[in-house]
Order: sequence, then structure tokens, then C-alpha cells
Amino acid sequence: MSGLRVVPTWRHGQERLYVCLTDGRNIAWYDREAARINLLSEDRRQDVLDALGPFLTGRVAVGPPPVPTPAELARLTLHPDDDLAPNRPGEALQIALERDPGSAHRIRRDPRRRALEAEQAVGEVLDRLDGAGWHTLHSVPLPGGDRVHHLAIGPGGLFAVHTLYARKQRVTVADPMVALGRRDPQPLLRRVRADADRASYALTAEVHPVLALVGASGVAVTLPPREVRVLREVDLSGFGGLGGVLKPADVEALHAMARDRGTWTQV
Repeated sequence: MSGLRVVPTWRHGQERLYVCLTDGRNIAWYDREAARINLLSEDRRQDVLDALGPFLTGRVAVGPPPVPTPAELARLTLHPDDDLAPNRPGEALQIALERDPGSAHRIRRDPRRRALEAEQAVGEVLDRLDGAGWHTLHSVPLPGGDRVHHLAIGPGGLFAVHTLYARKQRVTVADPMVALGRRDPQPLLRRVRADADRASYALTAEVHPVLALVGASGVAVTLPPREVRVLREVDLSGFGGLGGVLKPADVEALHAMARDRGTWTQV
């Protein structure tokens, strides 16, 4: 048994049959109207076809989701309020701190400022990849108040990067738990994967989850994380050497889609 299940849904007025893993993540969907099976990854191609077999009628196309056409991209001309490209690293945190700076007499530093420092450090590294054909969007809002800290799009694929302030602390990773120093571990990797899954759903393309540790004194992995890359912020510069996944036209098309705030309203 493949362990896959088929879930019918309606999105933008169209019926789709989503193929899900046992943990609920989507790996493909069947668009009846377009007679097309869209695969987020080729790894489970045959399993997907077997799961959808009872629902297929006639000939269908199979492959990765199509890249928007120039005509579709032309419709993505955005109002400034809907364009996420100008977002600064940690945009949401900066706005929150401007509105409510907090008390100047706090004994401990406001955790929002530590989180902002981490997002700015990671954002600085990712923004330097522009010359290597990459685009990075920062503080991408998701429904419910969540957000993708950084979305990197380039020749090596798409990556949803979640940052964690770990200055001078040892980080212990035991999927899905992450512990900073002697603090109690938290199931952070679940959120990192969930954010990437929501980005995949919005962009109809495979988005890889990444946890970026800022300033960690050491990293111990006792249970390797499933699918999530755990990197120090300086290691993110290595993305510039990745390639062979997206063509330049694909990168531009996905960036145009991702920068539109409306893309993220139903994920």
C-alpha cells in the first residue's frame, strides 16, 4: 500500500482531487477540467497515478505545475499595497515594535528584538544571492497571523526559511523537537514544515523547509529531521551554488506570483 489518500476540494471555483500523505501534506493534485495531474515531486509519481486511477477519465497530462504564461504574468501588475517585494527582513516585527516598543524598564530584552535581529541577519545573507539569479521575499504573511520569514526562489528551487535566534547557545535537534541550551525543547520543526507546505500550496510548486540558526555556539542532531534542512545563517550563502532545478524564466514567474499578497490569502 502506498499510504496515499485522495481528498476532493474546491479552490477558486474549480474541483481538484488532492493526493495527500498520511501526515496530511499534499504531493499532487488532479485538475479534472484541465485533465492534468500536477506533481510537486517526481519521487512518488507511480504511487500518485495508482491512487488517482479510479478517478481518471480519458487521457491526462502528468508533470510539474505549469509556469504562468507571459499573459498571466501581465495580470500580476500589482498595487503597491499588494506587492511583498519591498518587505524588509523582519518587516512584521519592525512594524509591531514601532507600534508598541514595549517598556524601557524590562529586566530582560524584548524577545521580539532578538527575533528581529535573527531575521535581519538571515535576510542579509539571502539578499546577497541576487547576483546569482535568486530572489528573496521577506515576512510573507499567511492567514491566521503566521508568516514565512523568508522565501528564497532561485535556480536551486524554492526554500521557506524559518529563523531562530540562538546567540551563544547550543542547539539540540531531535525531530520534531528543537532545544536552545537548557530550555525545554519545542516542536519547532512541525511549524517549519507546515509553513513550507502552505507555500507549496499557494505557489503550486515544491517548497523546501529550512531552519536557519543564528549565532548558535554548536548544533547537535540526535534525531535527523525529516525533509528540513538545519543550517547556520552563514551556510545559507551556499544556496548560490545550487542549480539545475529552475530555469531563469521559471524563477521570474514564481517570484512574480509569490510577491502578490493575494497569492497567500487562501493557504
